[in-house]
Amino acid sequence: MGAALEVITGFATAPGTTFTALTMAAGNSATIRNTPLDKKIALLTLWVDNQAAGTFRVRSPKLHDNVQGIRVDVTASDVVELMPAGVGQRLFPQDLLTLEITGSATAGDVETAALLVWYEDLPGQAARLIGIDELNKRGQYLIGVENTLALGTAGGYSGEEAVNVEFDLFKANTDYALVGYLVDTEAAVIRWRGADTGNLGVGGPGNETLRHVTSEWFARLTRVFNMPLIPVFNSANRAGILLDGAQDENGADPTVTSLFVELSPAAPGR
Repeated sequence: MGAALEVITGFATAPGTTFTALTMAAGNSATIRNTPLDKKIALLTLWVDNQAAGTFRVRSPKLHDNVQGIRVDVTASDVVELMPAGVGQRLFPQDLLTLEITGSATAGDVETAALLVWYEDLPGQAARLIGIDELNKRGQYLIGVENTLALGTAGGYSGEEAVNVEFDLFKANTDYALVGYLVDTEAAVIRWRGADTGNLGVGGPGNETLRHVTSEWFARLTRVFNMPLIPVFNSANRAGILLDGAQDENGADPTVTSLFVELSPAAPGR
C-alpha cells in the first residue's frame, strides 16, 4: 500500500441557474475510494471551466454541512484554483460527494469541474511521489516534452496519447519528475497517468495564461502542503505514460508541454 493522487472530473451540459449534478468522466467517481479509517484523505484543490459565470459546490453530510458545503462562484473561461493554497479539506472513505454546478443555460454548452484528491495510504496503490528536498537532491536536467491533444466535444476525457509519441528523447531506464506543464489553449483538465501513478490520473487546470502557475503545478502543491506530491515516471514505461484532457463542446486542441526533471538514481534502499 502507499500514497495516491487522483484528479476526478465531471461535467454538465447547459446547466442554468438551478444546480445540476455532474456527470462523472469515464473512470472517475464522486465516491471517495476506500482506505483504512486511520489514514488521511484530502481534497487539495478544485477548479472549474465554465463558459458563463456560475457556481460550483461540493456537498456531503461528512463535510461542514450538506446544504451548501464548499460553495464557490465561478467566472467565465477562468480555469483557476478555487480553494486557498495549502488548505486541504479532509475527506472520508466511501463518502459519496454531491457535485453540482450552475452555468450558461445555453444549449450544448459543456461546463466542467475537477477535484484533486490525495490519499495517504490507498490499498493496491503505490504512486511514486517525491518532495522538494528529493527533487533538489536528485534533479539534473530539465526537459520539455510536447504533446498535441485532439480533445473531443462531448465532455469527459479524450485525446489520449503516449508521452513519447511526438518527442522520444527520454534516457533509458531513468526517472523523471513531472514538476509542471504549459498549455497554449484553454482546457478544463490536463491529465497524466501510468503504472508509476498506480494508473490513476494526476493533473491540473488547462490555463493558457497563468503559465507561471501551471509550470510549477506539482512542485507548488508540494511546497504549500509540505508533503510529497511531485509524480515520478520511469522512462522504461514511456509508451504507457498517457496524456489526455477534458474540453468543452468547442473542442480546441491544446499543445501540452510536460516539464520533467531528470533524476539521478535513488540511493540504495529507496
